[in-house]
Amino acid sequence: MNKIREFFSKPFFSDYRTLFGLWMILPVAMWLTKMTRANNYNIYRGSFWNAVRGWNLYLPNPEEYGDMHHYGPLFSLLFAPFAIGPKWIGLLLWGIALTLFLYWAIRKSQFTKYQQLFILWFCAHEMLTALFMQQFNIAIAATILLSYYLIEKEKDFWAAFFIMLGTFVKAYSIVGLAFFFFSKHKGKLIGGLVFWAVVMFLAPMPFFHGWDYIVSQYHEWYISLMNKNAQNAESIMQNISLLGMVHRTTGLQFNNLWLILPGMLLFALPYLRIGQYKYVAFRQTLLASVMMFIILFSTGSESSGYITPFIGIVIWYTAAPWQRNGWDIFLLVFAFILSSMSPSDLFPAYLRKEFVQPYALKALPVTIIWLKLCYEMLTKDYRPIISFNDNV
Repeated sequence: MNKIREFFSKPFFSDYRTLFGLWMILPVAMWLTKMTRANNYNIYRGSFWNAVRGWNLYLPNPEEYGDMHHYGPLFSLLFAPFAIGPKWIGLLLWGIALTLFLYWAIRKSQFTKYQQLFILWFCAHEMLTALFMQQFNIAIAATILLSYYLIEKEKDFWAAFFIMLGTFVKAYSIVGLAFFFFSKHKGKLIGGLVFWAVVMFLAPMPFFHGWDYIVSQYHEWYISLMNKNAQNAESIMQNISLLGMVHRTTGLQFNNLWLILPGMLLFALPYLRIGQYKYVAFRQTLLASVMMFIILFSTGSESSGYITPFIGIVIWYTAAPWQRNGWDIFLLVFAFILSSMSPSDLFPAYLRKEFVQPYALKALPVTIIWLKLCYEMLTKDYRPIISFNDNV
């Protein structure tokens, strides 16, 4: 751990201008390679114009290469700035907006400079993977970080805004409620959730054909999510999760609740350690658990969604007040090689095609780390032991 700190203490690696420049290169790289084949961008763009026309947002569209839209009606409105101009400009602006949003969320957080630098360097490749798919998952990671940060800052009304923003686009973002017990103003948080839920439910109506149309699209959204959940098990590019990994490696077919319910119990047990709530390290580790849990226990998990658990991995590693050991460093490296590098051309194609993709092994390192995290939250004392110098 000290060697990692020494690495980040070097002027080049510890300069935020270096990281900002690197992160701004990523959307440009995506734009240059995806201008002629930006499938997800076309889906998002199509959802806006379909809403303008009053069409069903959740039917296949020829422009969408046979794929479908699965985000809430609010997203069609949010995407308007990136849909009204030429595609090539919209694609570039979309990549830049996603990158700036997550970069701002990381910098805005209460993480130490060491933690921020670690996240920005360690997750850069995973960020590029998500950008290549033009995925809104990048923004979901940002909304989770911001909801946690704002509850920490006792700005619960605005924390509720980001929780609801993520939820009305991608339903599992409701996990931001996991920080409810850390709130010192629970009434204000609940009030904010109700207020923003109403605002975001109604927001598309003035722009897209009023009450009847938008209510019908919420119903269609629900149906599309149910259908997608059933289809995910059949797709090699979906269900890249603990659920998918167990199904594919064992060859057994069983109800996912046999895994989800024990997972929820394991996730929830640390809440019983109320005496640990006062320690920042414990709260940050719960944030890390949330960011891994939503991918490990979702049948809709994709390779490009791993930007969220990867940030969680760094938080898990850096938040602990005790010295990390060689086993922890191995897990960090293992996650980077198998989970982050496996979709890239730098990883052996044979291993990717024959083992990693068919058996959803991208989820393996994250699963091991999450289980270790749960064990630590149930057994470790997160009281500060030593004070590190954060001038890196």
